Amino acid sequence: MSASFTDKEFQQLTDYIRDNFGINFKKEKQALVIGRLQNVLVNCNIENFSEYLNYVISDKTGEAAVALINKITTNHTFFMREADHFFYFRDVVLPFLSKTVTNKDMRIWCAACSTGEEAYTLAMILNDYFSRDKILWDTKVLATDISKRVLDIAKTGIYSNDRITPLPRHWKSNYFKRYDDENSILNDKIRNDVIYRNFNLMEKTYPFRKKFNVIFCRNVMIYFDEKTKAELVSKFYNQIENGGYLFVGHSESLNRETTKFKYIMPAVYRKVY
Repeated sequence: MSASFTDKEFQQLTDYIRDNFGINFKKEKQALVIGRLQNVLVNCNIENFSEYLNYVISDKTGEAAVALINKITTNHTFFMREADHFFYFRDVVLPFLSKTVTNKDMRIWCAACSTGEEAYTLAMILNDYFSRDKILWDTKVLATDISKRVLDIAKTGIYSNDRITPLPRHWKSNYFKRYDDENSILNDKIRNDVIYRNFNLMEKTYPFRKKFNVIFCRNVMIYFDEKTKAELVSKFYNQIENGGYLFVGHSESLNRETTKFKYIMPAVYRKVY
């Protein structure tokens, strides 16, 4: 079966995706969306996209919506992506937080963590920075994503040897071990320092009891329209401690006219009263 959207069907589906997940697919993405969903319709024995959307909306388990998101999202990431952020986190943010955080409870949120490279990079930097004193600190990284598929990959901590080639030699020797001929696996120390949770950034209220010192949410807002982006940034502002940092992608920026965040450097912002 080869299905196609009518313009009305495409609008209905993309409206649903935007309203529930914040992702804004424009008309020129129609072929991409159709291509990624073809097999879903076949497997569900569904004839057209109107019927498919009704199926997603009526599925009370939420599994159909999860399958939809897993199919249409692009989860492209790699270790040390936009490396200057990690250097700034190591050289500026951590020295500040290590002196100012109360009760040695450092709260870091990796939002939209994809397959885990970003969250594990943060965990390795934290382990290096605190070294023997790390046992005195709570430095676990909360890593969330809307896609259960990528979270399942992240939790394994298994990556191809090619993917970890650019990492520092001491990271590869201290934090990874051989899994098989082509792959390596992170050791339990680093894997246990990351807590993975399924979470939709479009939730109206966030369930976190405490505010974060640092939030990484990079290369996600490029998929959002301006209204959705502004609402998300406002939520982040409310979830960050005073003096805390927000990292976004280098292809993203906050509107300096309207945001409460203070611009620090490209794609790095700070909450300062």
